[in-house]
Amino acid sequence: MSDDVLSQAEVESLLNAIDPNLSQQLPDASQIHTPRAPVVHSREKVTPYDFKRPERVGKEQMRALQFLHEGFGRSFGAAMSALLRTIIEVRLTSVDQLTYSEFVFSLENPTCFNLLRAHPLDGNIILDLNPSILYPIIDRLLGGGKSAGPPARRPLTEIELLLVARITAIFTQELEKAWKNVLELELSVERVESNPQLVQVVPPNEVVVLISFELTLGEIRGMMNLCIPFNSIERISSKLTANSWVGYSRKGATPESIETISQRLDGSRVQLVVTLAESSVSTADLIGLRVGDVITTEKDVHSPLRVDIEGVEKFGASPGTFKGKSAIQVLDAITPRRRAPAG
Repeated sequence: MSDDVLSQAEVESLLNAIDPNLSQQLPDASQIHTPRAPVVHSREKVTPYDFKRPERVGKEQMRALQFLHEGFGRSFGAAMSALLRTIIEVRLTSVDQLTYSEFVFSLENPTCFNLLRAHPLDGNIILDLNPSILYPIIDRLLGGGKSAGPPARRPLTEIELLLVARITAIFTQELEKAWKNVLELELSVERVESNPQLVQVVPPNEVVVLISFELTLGEIRGMMNLCIPFNSIERISSKLTANSWVGYSRKGATPESIETISQRLDGSRVQLVVTLAESSVSTADLIGLRVGDVITTEKDVHSPLRVDIEGVEKFGASPGTFKGKSAIQVLDAITPRRRAPAG
């Protein structure tokens, strides 16, 4: 015991000097229990839980949805590129859980709000097409280019709704293929709305899975959102595992797909170049050339000319005229051989 602490005898002597009766009421030192210092535990990591946004979909299911729709984005982008005859990129940006009210109030008004029936799932799912990318796509379908004009802030017209139906038809077809390993879906469009706040699919606090895609058409970018309420996929949540999306892969070419692509490529324009002859001259001779000068080459007049298609040697041909214009007659096809770029 240190010097600063009084012994039991010293405490009793002090009490007797003050009041003799206090020493009798004082308990024995062996009966005095000194309170122990509270044990300080190391602070554990605490994750806050928001009751307004409960996470009802597991991490494994969210991961499966992410990989499943990454493959869908690639196939949908390829199908849209074939429809528009230009490159359109579709990239998955996020897969999140939030409430239905948060999803609705995050959308633009007016927008293209498609209510889809997904048999045999319960309820409906939602496809939202942002006007910033939808109107340029419609303009492209009507023969326009890829230049961005001022964004339109109006509901779709009847003609535009018919064109949007072609886009949603491709969307439902590709989504059915993407979900084939999980569930045989039958998707159909029930109705299209311009004001998303007028459509009450599920209660405002109901959890939904929001799958967002970014579409790029030239320099134009816009969002496409797929909203799946949790109550629609609650019954099949056990099927949303890693094994459900591993089998999703690119399928081989079929006669139908080859015919479809061939028909869409028939109207494509390609560059055709016919090389009459090749020769080399000095710089001094090149500078001194005048109209009427003749350049001699080693090309035999009876040998076929080379015809290149998009830089690939494709045909042999002979020169001539047709209806008063210069022309060539294709003689035979040759093994394609890509030409080195000039310079």
